[in-house]
Amino acid sequence: MEFIIIALTALLGSALTFFSGFGLGTLLLPVFAVFFPLDISIALTAVVHLLNNIFKMFLVGKHINKSVVLLFGLSSLLAAIAGAYVLTSLSHFDAVYSYQLFERTIQITVIKIIIALLMIVFAIMELKPTIFKINSGKRGLVAGGLLSGFFGGLSGHQGALRSAFLLPLGLSKESFIATGTAIAVIVDIGRLSVYSISFLVFSMQSNVYLIAIAVVFAFIGAFAGSKLLSKVTIKFIQGVVAAMLIVFALLIGLGII
Repeated sequence: MEFIIIALTALLGSALTFFSGFGLGTLLLPVFAVFFPLDISIALTAVVHLLNNIFKMFLVGKHINKSVVLLFGLSSLLAAIAGAYVLTSLSHFDAVYSYQLFERTIQITVIKIIIALLMIVFAIMELKPTIFKINSGKRGLVAGGLLSGFFGGLSGHQGALRSAFLLPLGLSKESFIATGTAIAVIVDIGRLSVYSISFLVFSMQSNVYLIAIAVVFAFIGAFAGSKLLSKVTIKFIQGVVAAMLIVFALLIGLGII
């Protein structure tokens, strides 16, 4: 059953993230979290996210704005490594509260509380990506890279912040998608370098078939998205992703997933 759920989520999430610059990790993380601990779920999601973004670069890579990637990407890389180290530290904390739901013992941990709060904040940002007045100069790009990279390493939710800083640049739709994808690849490489030290290798060996299925269906979603690029509005996608993000944030915060 988990194979079907993860495959469909990867397909839908990949199609969404092709247009909006975020979505795959947002949707796939809570689904993995149903079957695995949250820290392992973040690592597994990162693997699928990285491979899917590499595939997307083959589809739209010629539109990448190299100067933006250089400024935003390098600061994102450093911050992603720092955020990933914070995640590995938080994963060792004991549960802060436990309760019974039907016949199941539910545990609320520090990491679940933090991730839930982050997801709610980013849901608001995805609904209103221009909620902050962003400085689109060089300093703004570096600051945006540090913020989005850190939270990308911590929870995998980098897209909302990245989009908030990239939108004021006035990039074309194609360049916005391609540049955001390139930056996401950099962040994924940074955080996976840390995850692999702590728990990624074991989790990949134990779940190689699930990862393979998620990757294949994510590729299909990305390819479908590239064919529908001119027919879908980012505003609609942002609304759908944000609504689902809030629901899953509440479920994670309550310890249910």
